[in-house]
Amino acid sequence: MDALTNFFSAVEGVVWGPLMLVLLLGVGFYLQLGLKVMPIRKLGTGFKLLWQGRSASESDQKEGEVSPFNALMTSLSATIGTGNIAGVATAIFLGGPGAVFWMWITALVGMATKFSEAVLAVRYREVDEAGDHVGGPMYYIRNGLGRKWAWLGGLFAFFGGVAAFGIGNTVQSNSVADGLSESLGMPHWLTGVIIMLLAGAVILGGIKRIAKVAGKLVPIMAIAYIICGLLVLIINADQIGAALGLIFGHAFTPVSAAGGFAGAAVAKAIQYGVARGVFSNEAGLGSAPIAHAAAQTKNPVRQGLVAMLGTFIDTIVVCSVTALAILTSAEWTSGETGATLTAMAFDGALPGVGQYVVSFALAVFAFTTILGWAFYGEKCCEYLFGVASIKVYRVVYILAILAGAIAPLNFVWLMASVFNALMAIPNLIALALLSPVVFKLSRDYFAGKTVLPGEDLGR
Repeated sequence: MDALTNFFSAVEGVVWGPLMLVLLLGVGFYLQLGLKVMPIRKLGTGFKLLWQGRSASESDQKEGEVSPFNALMTSLSATIGTGNIAGVATAIFLGGPGAVFWMWITALVGMATKFSEAVLAVRYREVDEAGDHVGGPMYYIRNGLGRKWAWLGGLFAFFGGVAAFGIGNTVQSNSVADGLSESLGMPHWLTGVIIMLLAGAVILGGIKRIAKVAGKLVPIMAIAYIICGLLVLIINADQIGAALGLIFGHAFTPVSAAGGFAGAAVAKAIQYGVARGVFSNEAGLGSAPIAHAAAQTKNPVRQGLVAMLGTFIDTIVVCSVTALAILTSAEWTSGETGATLTAMAFDGALPGVGQYVVSFALAVFAFTTILGWAFYGEKCCEYLFGVASIKVYRVVYILAILAGAIAPLNFVWLMASVFNALMAIPNLIALALLSPVVFKLSRDYFAGKTVLPGEDLGR
């Protein structure tokens, strides 16, 4: 285990180095400029389309498996997870309060990235042997860039299939087991068994069952957590100004050691802010478009406008609530990290209740993330090995939940971080090369033009 940890630590230092930061922020910034900041300007339009997309029209029902609303809920089920609770706390612990600022920046440019991913996913999706719509980076690489780029799509599918076991599976079950052990004294293995059985019952039903569960659970859990977080902020209202000062002040200047906090340089704030931001909202990873490709819609831009809301809701709303709850408390310098730090911050404002709120939210968030990433992973597996491989992948994925619950936390997070970066690289390359397609589709949509599915848009 020590040898593996050292290996993954070395790889993480490379894949999350300056090149990755330039790729993530650079591609996102380029797309945002190319779209003339449309994802931010049209935020209200996105929410309007989301509300309308709770059910698809009769004409659209032949074009996908789930409603546009449930496609976003499936995507959010995968993004709103431990990253919003444990990931934010880890970013602050390792990068200081300034890391929150860089999480916000990642989200603002990531809205353009997520929009572009979904546009391309719907534009270049296919119908598989089972009659289901499939799409995502591997398909828009192969169908958009041409067959000579199919190897890059295969590379994404391999990294995505493996990453699902990290970011979407073992990290989630491990964090829940750790949280319930701290708050309720529940054995890690028991938590793993319970999650495995519950998740297995949903995962084996495929995308329609996953989307149905996500469509009901995700809105309830997100709203409940936000309300509890806002209650904490109301109680700590006198510290909000100071917390914002810490965030903006240490985004560009180092933060000194204080209490159990070891201090952090600006480079660390940027590194962990971007890394944990991407871990949370997944903009640029290429995971979310796999869900949006199954949406019942004929218009790529409409689904893109819905998809970009995922980044806004996840990071600008949910992660901000967690970050401010931590920084308005006295706990961020305690030396604690992960979900424990968040629980301590909530419990400080809501004594005897806060830690249970965090434990319950963590459990539900992680459960839905496991469901969403099961679908992502199986579609990556299908791309590589065909439809027949899905059943095998599902069984192995379900069994991995228990393994994750009892594995060492640090190694699990390390592995997830590495494979996140590896799957992002092929996707970001494809987004940059296919950006002219995204720009033209967007211009035509807002100009009222209709683009036929087979029309050559160039790139």
